[in-house]
Amino acid sequence: MEVPLWFALLAVGYLGVKLIRPPWWLICVLLLGGYLLADSVFAPLIDTAVK
Repeated sequence: MEVPLWFALLAVGYLGVKLIRPPWWLICVLLLGGYLLADSVFAPLIDTAVK
């Protein structure tokens, strides 16, 4: 069974918010920070660290 990545991330994010209940500002900071880092000069460094 193949699940699209966006669906898996959505499901994990939804369960994480429901179970852990982090503050909404923390969720926004993590999403915005990840988005900004993906387009920065650090993107290749992060890519090699993840692989």
